[in-house]
Amino acid sequence: MSKKLPWYSASVLVAASVALTATPASAVTAPLHNARIAAHFDLAAGQTPENVALTPGDALDVTFAAGRQIAEISPAGSVRVLATLPAPADGGVHTPVLGFPLTVGITRAADGTLYFLYATGTSDLTGVWRLRPGGRPQRIAALPAEGLPNGLALDQATGTLYVTDSVLGTLWRVPAAGGTPVAWSTAPELASTGFLGANGLKLRGGAVWATNLDRGTVLRIPIRRDGGAGAVRTVATGLEGIDDFAFTGRGDELLAALNGPSEVALVRSDGSHSIVLTAADGLQSPTSVAVRGRTVHVFSAAYVTGRDPNLVVADLGC
Repeated sequence: MSKKLPWYSASVLVAASVALTATPASAVTAPLHNARIAAHFDLAAGQTPENVALTPGDALDVTFAAGRQIAEISPAGSVRVLATLPAPADGGVHTPVLGFPLTVGITRAADGTLYFLYATGTSDLTGVWRLRPGGRPQRIAALPAEGLPNGLALDQATGTLYVTDSVLGTLWRVPAAGGTPVAWSTAPELASTGFLGANGLKLRGGAVWATNLDRGTVLRIPIRRDGGAGAVRTVATGLEGIDDFAFTGRGDELLAALNGPSEVALVRSDGSHSIVLTAADGLQSPTSVAVRGRTVHVFSAAYVTGRDPNLVVADLGC
């Protein structure tokens, strides 16, 4: 899309403007170094990368939100579109908060099946979708049209998908085989404060980890033995505009995309954090992070900046 997308509240837009007009220091602080732009995407074609899933090889599977697409990004940065989702009959104007249809979270099963989310504001299309290798996209679970499904994670051991809803402040559980979603948690920590609440999502150490964009928090919710949700613990605060994230492989340390300020934060196990990548490194409203070995991949959708959606790659230090 050629115009800036209305994804952020006024306070976040102001923060983004400050970050982009100031002269931020480049990310020379450990643990990231050698940041470089590895790929540029076509904003006018809707190539706004929203979420990412690692493949067994060196490629990356992404959702292009505004393009309603699932695509594979090669190690050389070339784009191969795997599927384009059908447009809603009303054009998606009733998609909550945003007003346009978008593909959102994505995760990959061991057999190569991709699961992803589509939000349209319509009951016939909003929900969890599946794309098997060589197949066509198919919706396997409907989610409320008045919500905005956003983050997605797969527990392969139990065949369960977890979904954050940024508008309804809900964590859903959905069978990976398809079926009826169950509201797994509606804890108040998941709720928005007026824009978007529960957002990024990962599974780690017998718990669901989620972010809340409006509140700038990272949350941890244990999965009880009976499969229910335990008590929410706030792991980190003060992360303005936080979107999705990835664990670095060093305990519970993680790297989080801060969309509004165009930054990536390193969040340590004790909840403290520091900025390790900025707009000076090429970030353009980053949405998601993937870590493969010692390489960090950061996708930017340019929602706030309105220019140059891209992939920034950096090296993770020891």
